[in-house]
Amino acid sequence: MNVIDAIRKRKSIRGYKPDPVSMGILEEILEIATRAPSSMNTQPWQIAVLAGDVLDNIRKGNVEMLKAGKMPGKDIPFKPYEGIYKQRQVDLAKDLFQVLGIAREDREKRDAWMQQGFRFFDAPAAIVLSVEASTDPPTAYSDVGGLAQTICLAALKFGLGTCIMGQGIMYPEVVRRFAPIPESQRMYLCITIGYPDGTAAANKIESKREPLANNTAWYGF
Repeated sequence: MNVIDAIRKRKSIRGYKPDPVSMGILEEILEIATRAPSSMNTQPWQIAVLAGDVLDNIRKGNVEMLKAGKMPGKDIPFKPYEGIYKQRQVDLAKDLFQVLGIAREDREKRDAWMQQGFRFFDAPAAIVLSVEASTDPPTAYSDVGGLAQTICLAALKFGLGTCIMGQGIMYPEVVRRFAPIPESQRMYLCITIGYPDGTAAANKIESKREPLANNTAWYGF
């Protein structure tokens, strides 16, 4: 698969087979992905790979916090989207609920689906990307985004699916209880990774993209 085909084929996977992903494969993916562009070669990322009992304990702890009414947060504060950006978020949720057969008024099923996010969609492994608190945020976050994209594309070579998400690390204290990521490293995002479950309804979703005319300006052509 060439890089153009990989970019076009890649989509978020929210349903996984229980089959484990070997450490060797994950290591190879990360070796490839860390060739991602980095401003002035600073490589500001730190990587934590979670699997087995560690990941299962984090899943359980996240859901316990959620059920206890603890407000989710993140190491890095985030601002809610507004306007068209919020609408795109809502549209994706509507598409997901439709394919999952979750009615708007079905609070129980909506809550169960929310828990799936905090459970890393039951993927057999997850990758947490962090940045040192001392780094320049805009530059570091841009570099981490490039690394995340490259991980997702490299994973396709091995028949693996991925989903870049934040819910899994929205209780940083739970993550650190089982995976001792230093406080000096700010968890930025996580990536679920595993073999896609072809029977999972959520995996039928392919998010839409705006035409270039809606977001691109051309000067000097």
